[in-house]
Amino acid sequence: MSLKRQLLVASLLMLLIPWAGLKFVLELDTALREQAIRQLDSRAEQLAELAGDRLLGEPAIPAEVPVIYVAPLSQPFTPDGYGSEWPGYDDTAASQPWQGTRTDDGLQFQWQAASNGQYLYLLIRLRGRQSSFFSPSDPGQPHDSLKLWLQAPATAVDQSPARQAWLVRPSAPGELYGQTDSKEPRPDYRVKGAWQEHGEGWQLELQLPQPPDNSRLGFAAYRDGEFPLATSLEPLPVLVGRRPALERRLAQQLDPGQQARIVEPAGWVITHARKPGRGTSPEFDSLSPVQVLEQISLNVLRYLVQRYQPEPGLLPDQARQLEARSLPEQGLFQHPDDSRWLLVSKPVFGDRTLILEQSLDQLLTLSGSTLGSVIARSTLIIVALTLVLLGYASWLSWRIARLQRLVSASVDEDGRIIGTLPSAASRDELGQLQAHFAQMVERLHGYNRYLESFSRRLSHELKTPVAIVRSSLENLAHARFEAERQQYLERASTATERLRQILHGMSEAARLEQSFDQADAEPFDLAEVAAGATAAYQGLDSGHEIRYVGPEHGCHLTGSPEHMVQLLDKLVDNARDFTPEHGLIEVALAQHPETLELSVFNQGSALPEDGSADIFGAFVSHREGSGEGHLGQGLLIVRLIAEYHGGRVEAANEAHGGIDGVRFRVIIPVNPR
Repeated sequence: MSLKRQLLVASLLMLLIPWAGLKFVLELDTALREQAIRQLDSRAEQLAELAGDRLLGEPAIPAEVPVIYVAPLSQPFTPDGYGSEWPGYDDTAASQPWQGTRTDDGLQFQWQAASNGQYLYLLIRLRGRQSSFFSPSDPGQPHDSLKLWLQAPATAVDQSPARQAWLVRPSAPGELYGQTDSKEPRPDYRVKGAWQEHGEGWQLELQLPQPPDNSRLGFAAYRDGEFPLATSLEPLPVLVGRRPALERRLAQQLDPGQQARIVEPAGWVITHARKPGRGTSPEFDSLSPVQVLEQISLNVLRYLVQRYQPEPGLLPDQARQLEARSLPEQGLFQHPDDSRWLLVSKPVFGDRTLILEQSLDQLLTLSGSTLGSVIARSTLIIVALTLVLLGYASWLSWRIARLQRLVSASVDEDGRIIGTLPSAASRDELGQLQAHFAQMVERLHGYNRYLESFSRRLSHELKTPVAIVRSSLENLAHARFEAERQQYLERASTATERLRQILHGMSEAARLEQSFDQADAEPFDLAEVAAGATAAYQGLDSGHEIRYVGPEHGCHLTGSPEHMVQLLDKLVDNARDFTPEHGLIEVALAQHPETLELSVFNQGSALPEDGSADIFGAFVSHREGSGEGHLGQGLLIVRLIAEYHGGRVEAANEAHGGIDGVRFRVIIPVNPR
């Protein structure tokens, strides 16, 4: 997978932030619903007590009592018989708030009632029979008429108040006035209205003075003195409507997003108070792009919260009548407009019921608007960070590709180093990688130079012994005396031994590197190894003074003690080659906090002062010794063993105890390999 895709996957993991926010919102929604239910229950008890005190003395309306429900009006209107100003007129016929009955002969009698606090309005409709109008010139001719009866509520003084009655007889479609229902009817201009033809029947719209609360009203339609359809007359239906004063008092006690209803035992709603939520949707044109995204996030949040909420119950949208007894004491409900509410019901004195609801949209607006903003802004930040990461990945890819081109350009097809890498300008990991590549190329370039000069150096080493062997053999063929032939044979034998040593030295380094793979690291005491090996060297070489300086034990190291003895062998052998007769060779061991320093000092010729000699390479010798030449393979083995133990080797001229010589140091870290 490329670096771009890796960083893209890493950036997509940041989408866990909105997911965690959603989980938090869902948990918060559950907690808020539980808390809201408890608060609603407490508030419902307070409102039930308040409503009970306000309705004290007003008897509840039992379910068996007939009722005409009076809807509230915000302003008065002039009756014209068409009913276009009535609430719900533009709704479908099935959803209009009609009350009524149907007779056995198929006639349908319907009515509605409304009040603005000053007048009572009636809308009465008869379907199934066309109108027949009253003719003043022929009163006995069959005609349609409507009688109304109004009875005020009983009081402590008047237990059986008198009824008022009116007669409505239209002589033509249009405006009309009610008449007193007596032997000699007289116009009552307080009762006015309009009669209009409507489909297969007629429609009457009336305006009456506002009767007292809990008054009873009845009416009946006549033709030829018969009752084709009528409301119940004994007892008259009770006028039931909403109580504006109580609604205003309850509204003062509600929180934003709450609504309260009080229903009679029969389910008639006599109070419906509400307080709108605080949040209002701003105009789309006034929103900034960030605010648009926040609104979208909030809408999505509402959808997800509703998706994970418990299944709500269905609450019919009945503004007039509600079956409160069938509702649970509390729960989650959904209105026909798909809005969700928390509902709590409480009994009110007089067998009435208080229903208090809290909008979940309001709760989500309070709890989710800030979180929606956070989620929207975090989404924008994540998108921006993704683009930044992709750009950063492209920049890193370009740097890596550039480094790859530079490395490829420094090596030809045959593997020769033909160039060097420029120094890195940056100091980050890629800059350090380029610096390491530059060092590696430089070392490979040096190694290539070594390989190119290897044949020359090997030819130089082999030239002399081969020439000696050849000349000795040629001279041996022409020798006359036995002593002369013996001399040539010794010279050839010495040269052959020299060739054997060269070949042995060449293969020894290779065998050593192979032995590293099979060697098992083990803990050992370097002081004991160095002290014991030095004592053995002194016993085998009486021509030099070989001594050990350092601790006898306590220098613990993890590695190969056999290889460390081989390292000491090479250092001491190298020292003997360059130390004069009876000269000093000193093996020293020093312990430091993090390293051990093993050194060999020898009296004799010095190293070149310019420091250009690589004395730890193959076939390198820059000092004149007492032997017949130095192959330069021993110090290479010393370096390999030191590197195997994680150390390094150094060599420098030194004056020790007034004696000039050279000291070779092997510095090894104490920590295990």
